[in-house]
Amino acid sequence: MITGVILAGGRASRMGGRDKGLIALNGVPLYQHVLLRLKKQVDEVIISANRNQPIYAQSGCRIIGDFDTSFPGPLAGMLSGLHASTSEWVVFVPCDVPALPLDLVHRLWQARGDTHAVYATDGERPHPTLVLMNKILINTLEDYLNHGNRKLMLFMEQVGAKTVSFNEQPEAFRNLNSPEDLSNWEDQIR
Repeated sequence: MITGVILAGGRASRMGGRDKGLIALNGVPLYQHVLLRLKKQVDEVIISANRNQPIYAQSGCRIIGDFDTSFPGPLAGMLSGLHASTSEWVVFVPCDVPALPLDLVHRLWQARGDTHAVYATDGERPHPTLVLMNKILINTLEDYLNHGNRKLMLFMEQVGAKTVSFNEQPEAFRNLNSPEDLSNWEDQIR
C-alpha cells in the first residue's frame, strides 16, 4: 500500500501569494489536475494545505496542515504527510505539476532498492518534490528541520536517496510557478 500526498501548503510568492493549488488551469483548479493523475497510482491521496482547507476538502481527500505553520518549505509538508500516512511508503508530488508521469509511483517503487527515499529527475534537473519516502525517515527529518535546515536536496543527499530518470518525458515535470507559466501552458494547449 502506498499513500500519495499532494503538497499544496506553500506561500506561492511567485503567484502573488494566491493559493497555487486553487488557481485554475483550463477552468480546473491546478491541484485537481495533479489529483486526477495521482489517484490512479496510489491507495489513498492526502492533500497537505495550510490555507483554504475547506475548499481542498471538497475533493473528498483527507486534508492535513504543516505542524510548523511558518511555511518552512516542502519538507514540512512531507513530515506532516509521513505522520498522517497509514502506509509505510508515501509518495509526494507538488500541486503545480499538472502533467506528472502516469507511471511515476510504479517507477519510483521499482527503483527504491534498499534506500528509504527515491525521487524523479527529468534527465537534466532533479525534482525532489516528486519523491517516494519511507516512514522510517520521520525522526531523521524532524531532526533536520529542528536544526533549522530547509534545503530539500541536502536532505535527499543526507539520507542517500536514489534518483529515477524520466528523461523520455521531461515535459511531465513542467511546473507552473507564475501567472506567465500558467498563461503559456494554456496558450500551448489551445
